[in-house]
Amino acid sequence: MKTIYLILFLFVSHSASAQSYFYIKGKVIDDSTKLPMEGASVLCQNTTKGTITNKEGEFRMELPAGGHNLVISYTGFEMESIRISSSQDNSNELTVLLKKKEKKLEEVVVQASTEVKDGWNKYGKQFTDYFIGRTAFAKQCSLENPEVLKFYFSKKKNRLKVKSEQPLIIMNYALGYKIQYQLDSFIYDYPTMFSAYTGVAFFTELDSTAETKERWTINREKAYFGSRLHFMRCYFDSTLKENGYVLEEIYTDSISGKSMKSTLENPYDSAVYALVDSVDKEVSLFGKYLLRYTPELMEKEYLIANKYSLSAKEQLSTLEFLNGFVITENGFFYNQPELISSGYWSWKNLAHELPYDYWPPE
Repeated sequence: MKTIYLILFLFVSHSASAQSYFYIKGKVIDDSTKLPMEGASVLCQNTTKGTITNKEGEFRMELPAGGHNLVISYTGFEMESIRISSSQDNSNELTVLLKKKEKKLEEVVVQASTEVKDGWNKYGKQFTDYFIGRTAFAKQCSLENPEVLKFYFSKKKNRLKVKSEQPLIIMNYALGYKIQYQLDSFIYDYPTMFSAYTGVAFFTELDSTAETKERWTINREKAYFGSRLHFMRCYFDSTLKENGYVLEEIYTDSISGKSMKSTLENPYDSAVYALVDSVDKEVSLFGKYLLRYTPELMEKEYLIANKYSLSAKEQLSTLEFLNGFVITENGFFYNQPELISSGYWSWKNLAHELPYDYWPPE
């Protein structure tokens, strides 16, 4: 088990826009030598917030109120992820140490037998289509270091797997971000055409002319409204209906055996929605749901690619809830692997992703 010494403290402040914050501070220690680790990376996953440790292995960060995954890494060591929230008691001292990486022999043998030597030439487009996306925004993104990717193909399973030991650098010129993405794993299953990827993203805002920044502002709003981040914030605020979201449960009729849909009339009924930790909201939804976002149309490219009618009047995604989840005020929710999305949400991918500390202009 990977461990790190962390000391966390909670302070609440308010900016001019009434955004509250909390502070974290801690220390990173080498598990084998018990010495502080200078230069360890401490990133708040899917945000623009990050820092590195000083000579004493110490760090301090200010984070927007809500929930976050704090990710600590150092070259040659196992990465650690710790869930933190402004609603929790962060005054207790956490004792964790970073351990050096050890690669199992059987894993090396399996990877060596399935690695595709010219993987980027064979599967590069497949990877970028289902990782970065196939939208107009995706066409304005560039993967700067494709050489760090390793491709593995299993003939038996007819499945592609992609990994990287170094962070991927993606320049998103549509939204104005440089994204460092530590890819844990990407898979594409050819028989089912199912794709999924996991990893840690860190955003850095790009600088440019006032005209370009204005375009980024417009594009970010376009990416935000109707997104998973927007949906989670609306669910937290009890404003799904006001913002144009409709959830319909998908089920099989016991008599006819046909697939049916039933509108979830009150997503805030006490049977499925409850307050936890005085701030966070717990949602107890299970099974498949059709999510309608009525204010915006689906992009023409998506309709053509999926052979849908060009007259479609709303954005449609399918959400499968494997378990309940908890939403914090910034839209962060856990456990994220418990929610599987398909349809319009899954078509956008990384090119439309925004950091958790993004909020649209008033």
